[in-house]
Order: sequence, then structure tokens, then C-alpha cells
Amino acid sequence: MDRRLFVRGGMAAAGSALLVGKSVAEPLVKATHSLQFPKDLLWGTATSAYQVEGAWNEDGKGESIWDRYAHKPGNISDGSTGDVACDQYHRYREDVALMKAMHLKSYRFSISWPRIQPDGTGPANQKGLDYYRRLADALHEAGIRPFCTLYHWDLPQALDLRGGWANRDLAGYFADFSEILAKNLGDHINVWAPFNMPWEIAYSGYGVGDAPPGRKDFKAFWKAAHTLCLAHGQAFRAIKAASPRAEVGSAFEYEPVVVKSDSEADKAAAARYYALHNRFFPDAILRGTHPAAYVGPQQLDLMGVRPDDEKIMQVPLDWIGVHYYLRLVISANGGVAADDMNPLGGIGVELSKVGPKSPSGWELWPDAFYDMLMQVSRDYGHPIIEITETGTPYPGTTTLSDQIHDKARIDWYRQNLAALWRATQDGAKVRAYHAWSLLDNFEWGSGFSRRFGLVHVDFETQKRTIKDSGHWYSRLAATGRMEV
Repeated sequence: MDRRLFVRGGMAAAGSALLVGKSVAEPLVKATHSLQFPKDLLWGTATSAYQVEGAWNEDGKGESIWDRYAHKPGNISDGSTGDVACDQYHRYREDVALMKAMHLKSYRFSISWPRIQPDGTGPANQKGLDYYRRLADALHEAGIRPFCTLYHWDLPQALDLRGGWANRDLAGYFADFSEILAKNLGDHINVWAPFNMPWEIAYSGYGVGDAPPGRKDFKAFWKAAHTLCLAHGQAFRAIKAASPRAEVGSAFEYEPVVVKSDSEADKAAAARYYALHNRFFPDAILRGTHPAAYVGPQQLDLMGVRPDDEKIMQVPLDWIGVHYYLRLVISANGGVAADDMNPLGGIGVELSKVGPKSPSGWELWPDAFYDMLMQVSRDYGHPIIEITETGTPYPGTTTLSDQIHDKARIDWYRQNLAALWRATQDGAKVRAYHAWSLLDNFEWGSGFSRRFGLVHVDFETQKRTIKDSGHWYSRLAATGRMEV
């Protein structure tokens, strides 16, 4: 399982979708000049707790669903776990020093819920709070903005035994967790994202079961999806009440879509995909509604929607987080059979293969990033946007030497950042850009076999080495200027 290869289905009114026809145009930027980005744009990187922290059972931390999942043989492709990962729990000062040396100004990290509440409820574990306070202090000392994601997939195992996100009560438990963090860390952290990629939490964890907790029950998926919407609204209010200066958004996954053919069936399938995957959660949170085209009475009943739930879900986000990795080709009847329970039913999803490929086979198509940013801007009234994740992996291990050459990664960033620059010129209010990732890390179901980092990690010795891409990104962060 790799979160950047999830290909799912959707529900929506076709008129609201970003639909790109079959294209053979060359996407790459051809100009040979410098681009100057807005001077106040913050350059940063992102990680998540389970992928980098390690210390999986130290200082009172409880077990998470990812601890349980990774410890079961066969779930991780290379047999690894996140027990140690990058050992950032013990090496955070070294990593902050790296970020400072790379001229970074924002660090998006997540907090491990079971490190704060080992069983998901009850009093806070003071040692856990102290760790994140030390991390935030070190970032401030280095002139780096702490950006905290409250939940990046590592649910306390004890809450999974209560039904996980399919249990509506988790919305209240998550609000309590959010209040603890805001009260104890609100003087250290201003920017908060309750969730990372909520669609994948629900669909992959409860619908198809290719991520923890590994359920294959679409009734549970619908309930989990709605609970996440409720939890986001309640967390937003809890954070604002405890820390009025907090700026709260959320980190949503966006996948630009290409219609495979001109057939009406393919167009309708693409519209459904776009609205479910790209708009289901933003619409619930910003508008208090679920996209209408596929959510009929049956789905609302399955979700357990109650009167006035829209008032709980809807909150005025201070910013919107955008993940971008690649675009998808959507068709009708190319995937699983149509099914009222499965939102993917009747939709075929493929990776687009028109543009140049990264070493891992991902298409490079910068125009899709530009289009996505402009679409989000139009859909939600030109909000402040934080690019919460973008990046490309190298397969397998990297041979370590005095220099680690990853020219293809530099090319990927250069082309997509040129598209970002164009979006800022055309009105997208992009405040920050976070490369995924600072470090090579535990890449979920791929273990250590995929490397996204700007910094190489030798997982045996924990030695960090800045790659060529990291040095390139450092120069960009220092000047805000890029040669294309």
C-alpha cells in the first residue's frame, strides 16, 4: 500500500469537476530564464510521526493501528516496520539543524495520538507533550514555522477496538485530543491541520482494507467518512476555543483527472471520481454538504447522518491544504463492478502515461498541478493555499557516496514549481510549499523500498546526507529564485 498510488472513485455533479480531455501536448516548460517566486512564500518540507519518529513504545506511548499492522508479517513489502524509522524522536535536533542549513522556513510534522493519549482517551501523557514542545521550540530557534497535523493515520489501537472511525463517538474523542494539544502547545504552534488525506483514511482503512485497520466493509467506510467530517468540525472549534490565534485548515488529497474518451459514460465516471475524491471532504467542511450526484438517501442513511450534522461539519477554514503527486485517467466500467455500496463501483482508474516518467514510472505533467491549483481557487473563493505535500520517489535503495545524485527528482520539482509559479501569477494565493519529504522514511506499505527524501537516510546507521535535490531545493529556499 502506497498512499500516492491510491486510485479511487467518486460522486459528483459533472459540472463542478475539473475534467481534462485526452492530451498529447508537451507539458514541459521550455523557457530558459529565472522565475522569482513571491517573497513571502514559505519553503518547507513535510513528514509524519509514524514514518520518521520511531520510539514506538517509549516514554508511555501506546500502540497505534500502524504499529499493529506493520508487525504482522506480509503487510509491508520489505518486511520493515516503523519501530525505529528515522529515529527522529531522539534525533530531532539534528533534523532541525539540517532544515536550518537548507534555509527552510516551515516544517509540517504530525503528532502521534497514542504518544499523547496511549488509549485514545483520558489524561495526557506529559512525556509525549514535552517531546513536541521541545521540537517546536527547536524549530522556532531555527527560524522555522512549526506546522502540526493532528492525525496522520496512526490511530490508537485501543480506539480501533471500539470500532475505529466507523464509530461516531470518535468525533468527540478526537475533539478532546485536539483540545489537549491546543491548550498545551498553542503557545508554540499556530498552524494546525486536523487530518491528512481524510478520504484515504476512510476508503483504504475501512472500504478496501489495504491500510490499517484493514477492514473490507463499505458500510463501515460510509460511517467512517461521515465521522471524519464531524470530527474535523469539532476539532476546529476545540482548537480555536483553546488557542484563539490558531490558524486551522486541513490537508486534502487532490488528483487531477483525464477523461479516457469522449463518451458520455467516461465523462460521467470522471465527474463522479473528481467530486468524491477531490471534493467530498472539502465540501463537507466548507459548505456543510456532501456532493449530491452519488450520495442518495441510502448513502446518507449508511453514513448515519443526523439532523443538524451539517452545522457540526461546516467550519470556515483559515486555509486549504493541497497534496499533489500525479494525474489519473478515468473511464466507465473499467474497474470493479457497479455497486451502490462501493463509491468506486463502475469506475476505471489508470495512471496517465502521456508525459515523461520519473524513475518510479510516474508521469511528469506540470499543467495538471497548475489546473488543480486554479480549480481549488475557483471552487472555494480564492482561499489561502498551503501546498502540504508534493514529491516523487526513487525505487529501491540509493547508493551512498559523498554525493547522492537524483537529477530526475530535481527535474520533477523544477517543472512542477514552474507550474506553481504560474498559478501564483494568475491569482492562486499560495502561502507555503512543503516538499515530501525531508527524509527518506518508512513509506507505509512500501517500507523502506521507496525514497522520497531530499535527505538520504542510512537506516542502519541513521546517518543523514543531503542529496543533490536537497542542495538544489536549499538554493531555491534561500533566494526564492529558480532557473528554468
